Amino acid sequence: NKDLFLKHITVRLFRFSSLFMSMASGGEGSSTPTHRGTNRLAKERSPYLLQHAHNPVDWYPWGQEAFDKARNEDKPIFLSVGYSTCHWCHVMERESFEDEEIGKILSDNFVCIKLDREERPDVDKVYMTFIQATSGSGGWPMSVWLTPDLRPFIGGTYFPPRDHGRRPGLKTVLMRIIDQWTNNRSALESNGNKILEALKKGTAIAADAGTSPPFAPDVTKRCFQQLANSYEEEYGGFRDSPKFPSPVNLMFLMSYWCMNRSTSEGVEALQMALHTLRMMALGGIHDHVSQGFHRYSTDSSWHVPHFEKMLYDQAQLAVAYITASQVSGEQFYADVAKDILCYVSRDLSDKSGGFYSAEDADSLPHCGGTEKREGAFCIWTASEVRELLPDVVEGTAGSATQADIFMHHYGVKEQGNVSPEQDPHGELQGQNVLIVRYSLELTAANFGVSIEEVTNLLASARAKMAEIRKSRPRPHLDTKMLASWNGLMLSAYARVGAVLGDKALLERAVQAANFLQEHMWDPEQQTLLRSCYLGDDMELQQISPPISGFLDDYAFIICGLLDLHEATLQTEWLRWAEELQLRQDKLFWDDEGGGYFCSDPSDFTVLLRLKEDQDGAEPSANSVSAFNLLRLSEYTGKQEWLQKSERLLAAFTDRLTKVPIALPEMVRALMAQHYTLKKIVICGKRDSPDTVTLLATVNSLFLPHKVLMLIDGDEDSSLQQRHPALYSITQQDGVATAYICHNFTCSLPVTDPQELRRLLLDETSKRQAE
Repeated sequence: NKDLFLKHITVRLFRFSSLFMSMASGGEGSSTPTHRGTNRLAKERSPYLLQHAHNPVDWYPWGQEAFDKARNEDKPIFLSVGYSTCHWCHVMERESFEDEEIGKILSDNFVCIKLDREERPDVDKVYMTFIQATSGSGGWPMSVWLTPDLRPFIGGTYFPPRDHGRRPGLKTVLMRIIDQWTNNRSALESNGNKILEALKKGTAIAADAGTSPPFAPDVTKRCFQQLANSYEEEYGGFRDSPKFPSPVNLMFLMSYWCMNRSTSEGVEALQMALHTLRMMALGGIHDHVSQGFHRYSTDSSWHVPHFEKMLYDQAQLAVAYITASQVSGEQFYADVAKDILCYVSRDLSDKSGGFYSAEDADSLPHCGGTEKREGAFCIWTASEVRELLPDVVEGTAGSATQADIFMHHYGVKEQGNVSPEQDPHGELQGQNVLIVRYSLELTAANFGVSIEEVTNLLASARAKMAEIRKSRPRPHLDTKMLASWNGLMLSAYARVGAVLGDKALLERAVQAANFLQEHMWDPEQQTLLRSCYLGDDMELQQISPPISGFLDDYAFIICGLLDLHEATLQTEWLRWAEELQLRQDKLFWDDEGGGYFCSDPSDFTVLLRLKEDQDGAEPSANSVSAFNLLRLSEYTGKQEWLQKSERLLAAFTDRLTKVPIALPEMVRALMAQHYTLKKIVICGKRDSPDTVTLLATVNSLFLPHKVLMLIDGDEDSSLQQRHPALYSITQQDGVATAYICHNFTCSLPVTDPQELRRLLLDETSKRQAE
């Protein structure tokens, strides 16, 4: 039993870690401060590494030069991992890596490597697996000590610079490690080897030849039940606090409803998803002034966020909200989806068509100060709101001002609306995080004005506040562009654009795909690149040598291209998706056990050959790949991709059967594999009004198990060559015609949009009954 095995080694390794931390008294020692200047990181492109370029630490980037130095000088390696918008990474840098004394201890006794987890997720996954096994939790910054051959022997996350209560400080830990490396090295290395071997066994994911995927209805029901058991009813979400958006959970619930519409569980699943999405949109995790969503909420009511904004969150949430608009018919959810993409287009977009990675949580206070504070860019005092919105609104009860109405609606209080429990460092004292406290109807009734007046007043106020923000010191922008996250955002623009019939959004999606093809694809090596960077001259640059793409880069871009193909029905994107899938199979597929490794198995510096088995902040690449393979099989007619999808799902049988809540996106793929995808084929001229109307009908519905095809004369000959049966599908009386094909059988031709809608919904109900 893999779970029991991992629990067993976790307990044993935790005891080892605790024992190590209590060994040797260490000692303060003495050191001479180093001269402050720049280190090797000044030559890097990663914004995170550049943030440490002036530390008094002899930092190396991850690479052969550092490995050779460790071996030649026989020194342990200190590996520090984080990312540029990580709040506690900033704290540890300020407290420890800017400390001259700690810097000298590190530089004199260790080979110090600084790693951007977003550049090298493969390396990060290996050592995070070690940290989680030895401590029971993980996070960033991640601090790991390695032997010269890269084997970990101790680690943790954030360390304060010096002892704090019962928690050892970084200086104490360093002195203990130096002592043990000198006097007890064989034990360290032996334990490091044992840990690594245990992790290799405990993280193995494979299926025996001929094994089938688990039975989908049982797995989906268990996944629903596990999510329902963790659901928090008052505000939505799946824990009390902190609360993360978890789009993979919400997409599963809406897919579950699609296949269980007539059951109480199906209705409950939909309610859970819609309520969570609504409460998030009303909460402080949603930036009501500048759009987009913050990383997570520190409280149960989605009120006080951790203020960083990540590209991958915006991408997945835009898809979740547009899906909610499809299943509910409510414009509210579509507006939130557009709101997210407005933020991304304005603040996270490069002129090349690519998307930046993130905005920081911390920034300088607009009232002055030299120390950055979390949320400073986003928060408001009551006096600021009153000064900005002084006008009396005619006809209101008590001659209310604009500020009175705004403060009532968004919960602004004179003393601030953030409780001390949510503000441990006092950074939000007297400040307000906007949160919708009342509906438009209740706010209008409270002040005796119309809903239209309130709507216009609030919109005008938000616009004024957005202008004020332009004069505030902005948070750090991580301008690194990652292939995988750009793939997620490509999906978002394509899917939202298709549902809304918004040509501007679809054009932006095409621009993003062109960016990926031009800047993130090496046609000579037939390889994706992981990242590119915005240089000082505002032009795109690569590091030398560039970092090759990982599994998630391929999987997320392929998914984005398939979504773009369905949104535009341009075959060039389908062809590139097929090309990338062939390359992904060659680089990452496990012929023996099925599924994909996260990174190139031939890279000797990556000690564990991992297959990600959790859909977390991002879906796992294997989950996305399982769905990609099914879709590509339907488009291309290649049965080997269907077989690969089945082998992949079989490899994760244990996880899917016991804890499907860990892989809700893969459960969706399992559902699609079980029910098989249906082809919706539209015959008609691409831009003719009757064709556009039929396509809009299809796009208005959430149909989780479908592929969409267009037959438009000679343009689609390659599609018909792969599916000869499509040659017999034609227009009826010269009018655009739709067919629904499933298991080599097609429906009667349909030309009326309402009849097509009814037929599509009936097909879903029939498959539910099956």
